[in-house]
Amino acid sequence: MNPVEKVMTPDPVTVSVDTHATKVRSIFREEGFRTILVVSENRLQGAVTRGDMMNISSTKSNIAARGIMEKPRVIATPDMDLIHLAQEIMKAGTVYAPVVESPDNMHLVGIVTVADILRKFLYNGLQPDHETLEGIVTSNVVTCNYNDLISHVWNRMDESGYSGLPVMKDDKIIGIITRMDIIRSRHVRMGFESDSEMQGSIKVEKVMKTPPVVVTPQTPTSEAGEIILEYDIGRIPVVENPVYVKREPRRAKEADLVGIVSREDILWSYIR
Repeated sequence: MNPVEKVMTPDPVTVSVDTHATKVRSIFREEGFRTILVVSENRLQGAVTRGDMMNISSTKSNIAARGIMEKPRVIATPDMDLIHLAQEIMKAGTVYAPVVESPDNMHLVGIVTVADILRKFLYNGLQPDHETLEGIVTSNVVTCNYNDLISHVWNRMDESGYSGLPVMKDDKIIGIITRMDIIRSRHVRMGFESDSEMQGSIKVEKVMKTPPVVVTPQTPTSEAGEIILEYDIGRIPVVENPVYVKREPRRAKEADLVGIVSREDILWSYIR
């Protein structure tokens, strides 16, 4: 048995329920977290994710963390079996689980993410169900174009539930854009402001990451997992006919997009 306490990050960064949402956004920008836990006297109250940042209407917002936080879909304890927790996280469609001393006192002691669990499985001798990505790739990919407006892309992310989208130009993938890229760009005041108040006229090409890290359908599943962990990314485009960057052979200047694989897809391959 692999208990959660062997993998969790102890004493995670937290904010109080009274912390202003703009301060929370600043922590996201500076630290790059995907989730920030919300506490009251070190007892778990909720969590704020990158997607919740759309609830911040402006840099002068008086909204507190309690006004934008969500209830965690899965809560773990230190003695919980890691494979069981991984299954619960995947079934709930989330990417993290706060760790508390017990459900009775909710005293926060750590956090476990999909990346933490995947790292444990990758380097602990477990073998995935699918040797290569061909068996787990998602072929129906939500994308955006390099000249789309950032405000429209944020809405597309919110509607689709995807936190990162491949960027296309002339039917070729040339980059990728994530919620964190948008949050850090400072080009958009996300939330409940009118279109006239949003600085959403900035286009994707000004914010996207390029050239993107890519894999092919023949890439071993374990290797794709290692790449995702190395670059700290949530998903990786699956391509054919890539034109690689000479100095960075995992990045492609352009390629034919055939699918996408996420950390969750790879993790499923280890726990099914």
